[in-house]
Amino acid sequence: MASAKDDLYPRKILDYMEGFLVSKTLFAACELGVFEQLHASAQPLSAVELSRALGTSEDATERLLSACVGLELLNTHTHTDGEVSFSNTEMSTVFLIESSPRSLFHSIHYSSRSIYLCWHYLSDAVREGKNQYEKAFGTNSKDLFEAIYRCDEEMVKFMHLMNSIWNICGRDVITAFDLSPFRSIYDLGGCSGALAKHCVSVYPESSVTIFDLPKVVKTSREHFVSQRDDRIHFHEGDFFKDALPPADLYILARILHDWTDQRCVELLRKVYQSCTQGGGVLLVEALLHEDNSGPLTVQLYSLNMLVQTEGRERKGSEYSRLLTAAGFTCIHIHRTGKIYDVILARK
Repeated sequence: MASAKDDLYPRKILDYMEGFLVSKTLFAACELGVFEQLHASAQPLSAVELSRALGTSEDATERLLSACVGLELLNTHTHTDGEVSFSNTEMSTVFLIESSPRSLFHSIHYSSRSIYLCWHYLSDAVREGKNQYEKAFGTNSKDLFEAIYRCDEEMVKFMHLMNSIWNICGRDVITAFDLSPFRSIYDLGGCSGALAKHCVSVYPESSVTIFDLPKVVKTSREHFVSQRDDRIHFHEGDFFKDALPPADLYILARILHDWTDQRCVELLRKVYQSCTQGGGVLLVEALLHEDNSGPLTVQLYSLNMLVQTEGRERKGSEYSRLLTAAGFTCIHIHRTGKIYDVILARK
């Protein structure tokens, strides 16, 4: 006699197997400009109208739009003559339109054009235990960020990715602890400055200095941080090679997960030595459960670190050991219940 599992298990496996179909549908709709075109229109558009505007096949466009409706990315409107037209859902308007303050458009674009290509070689990454930039892009990854920033276009795409993440999650992590006692803050690898903007907004008595590579600083000044952000400053350098100026607090947001334990302790020791007495370091990372049971998102992120970096996602206890090895004490872990968690350690 067949059990419920006989139906459930195959469906589950098929759902897992077909997951890439969902992501590629989303990627294609964004890249083709479906959501942008509908947003710019004063009224819903038919598949014929959209295909003409986008320069795409009418039949193929209709199939793509139908799938987007199934994914709750588009609404349908049936007219009296039977014609069907399409409009964006609220979710698409908020998160898929490039001009939206909470847009994930650039994150999706980077996932499609860069991350997805590395994931094609996941099996090789598991066999070899190293990232797959060489196979995916023909780029040597001995210097990790030279591989990630392998051209100006890739660097800007990565910066837009980080900008979109912190536009959504930044305030949650900045307010996880009261950071008001820290007036001088350095955001190491601060990239586009999105997290720095949240920081000075929440803590108006503080100033934040973005410490990043010279070409990143140049791009951030040109595209992301304006002169109106007068409490945000820049310091050009490589935090592994160059001295860190003294500060009350150092923020390492999604930095340590890029690196091996040895490199993490090396960086944290530099931070400890430069930190003012009573100051600290704020780590922002996605934490695994202590029994390794999840969260699934973080387990998948750890595989992403395998195909893209030298690092991994870690448990709170593992970050505590790294901080202790560097000299930090009074370590507090705050699980936000959202994507990223926060650890504050004091000197």
